[in-house]
Parts: sequence; C-alpha cells; structure tokens
Amino acid sequence: MAHAALVVRPFWPLALVHKALVAIFFVAFGAATHAADYTGPLFDAHLHYNEEAWDGKTGPHPPSDVLARMKASGVRAIVANSRPNTGSLALAALPEVRAAGVAVVPFVRLYRNRADYTGWFADETIYDMVLAELAKGTGSGPYRGIGEFHLYDSANADGPVAKKLMALAEQRSLVVLAHVDDAAIDLLMANTPSKGQKVSLIWAHTGIGGASVERVDALMGRYPGLVGELSYRPGLGCDGEQLCPAWRALLLKYPTRFVIGSDTWVNQRWQYYESLMKGYRTWLGGLPADVARKVAWDNGAGLFGLPAPAPAR
Repeated sequence: MAHAALVVRPFWPLALVHKALVAIFFVAFGAATHAADYTGPLFDAHLHYNEEAWDGKTGPHPPSDVLARMKASGVRAIVANSRPNTGSLALAALPEVRAAGVAVVPFVRLYRNRADYTGWFADETIYDMVLAELAKGTGSGPYRGIGEFHLYDSANADGPVAKKLMALAEQRSLVVLAHVDDAAIDLLMANTPSKGQKVSLIWAHTGIGGASVERVDALMGRYPGLVGELSYRPGLGCDGEQLCPAWRALLLKYPTRFVIGSDTWVNQRWQYYESLMKGYRTWLGGLPADVARKVAWDNGAGLFGLPAPAPAR
C-alpha cells in the first residue's frame, strides 16, 4: 500500500491541472458559443426615409446608399414609413430594391411636414390624406399599415382623428405603428371595434416613457395583436451587449411578439445603420436560435405574409 501511494501521489497535481484545463475549455467554448452573432435575415420593422435623407435623390442618402446599407446588414425586408410618404413610395417602386431581394412593406405616415406631429389626432385633413393614399397604393402593392405616429400626451389617443384611424385600421386589417406610452396603448385599443382584440399594433420603442417590464408584460397579455419593437429602448441591454435578464425573460415568454427596427428618423441613424444592425445581431445571438430567428425575421414576415427570403444577390 505504501508503494501504491508513492506511485499515485506524483500524478495528483497533473490530474488537477488536466481537470482545470478541461473546465477552462468548456467555459471558453460555452462563452464563445453564447457570444456568436445571429447570422440570418433581418426584418427592419421601423424604417424612415424622410425628405432630409434623400430630397428627391440629391440628399446625403440617395436610394443607392440606403439599399447598399441594407444589403451590407443582411436586411431582407423593411416597414417603410416616411415624412412625407414620397420616400416610402420611392423605395417601394425602385427596381433595384426588388432586384436585391429586399421586400418593402409600405405604411401611410400621417405627417406631411413636421407641423403635423403635434396636431394630427384632431386634423380631419390627415384622415382625408390617409384615405387618399390608401386608394392610390404603392409600387409594391397596397399599403399595409398606418404610422408611425406620435402622441406626446396620451389623452390625445381619444382625439377624433385618432379614434377614426384606429377603427379604420381594424376594419381594413392595417397594422398600426405607434410611438406612445403605455397609457395610450390602452386608450388606442379601446377605440377599435374589438377593444384591442383584433387589431395589430407595433409599439415603437416598447415601453418608452418609463413603463416597467411588468407593465409591458401585462399589456402583451391583454392585447393579442400587440407587437413590441425594440429600437431606442432604455434598459434593454446589459453586460456584454446582451439583453438584460428581465427583457430576455419577456422575449422568451412572448417569442412571437417582438420585432427589431432601425428608426432612421435623422440622418445620423443612416450613417450608423450597419452598426445598429450589428448590435441587434449581437444580442440576438444570445437567445435560443429559434427565438432569435423569430424576433429577427419570422415575426415581422408572418405579420405581413412575406415568404422566406431568397438567397441574397
């Protein structure tokens, strides 16, 4: 027995080192796997092509520029809503966009100019403009939604035009894109024939205005057509550019109810478009693969009936 002990003891340190190396390998491998970016297609569900971006092709971001940025970022579909609607119409009609395999889902935006931001909810000419745009359609087919619109005071969700537009959206199966606080979500939904049970509403910057994750969770449970859009959402990201635990848990609870967006509301957002999309790919990579694919592509595509994207050209 003494002889056996003399044989075994010299190998204990080596065994411990081996175990430590194995543990380090698996930790490193697990971290690398966890950190791998999502590599599939992206659906940009909140994109603006406003007049200052292109100004009829002579601005700093002509159609060729924004298309190149989408292609470089692996964006295969967009919700286009622009001030005025001319920008969205240009993207919808551009042959190069279709040739690149980027689907344009056009929305009627309520703003002809910046002055419309603050009074649209009570302006009957806005309602008339929306009806006229819906009647005309676009180069890529009919409009599929209304918005983005803003309500800086949630009480204005009860404005006469806001009420009419919410009812119109449900009646015509149009998706609504709304930049509002959580109180306005309840008010807007109450103004639909189904009281929010049959209309689809993309909540821009989900929870903007300070709504807690718990409040967002409650609203998602109350309204089956409420979809969360995650640009400009304070508190979304934590260490390692990954989702904070509470938000990660919410996406796992509602994996079919969230989308991403660029919100290119100013030219600076276009200048950093690729990095914005890269940021999404980073935290999407920290989700289970099936959930990442849903948030990145499937949820937006399913909302508008888009097929799986063809291979990029």
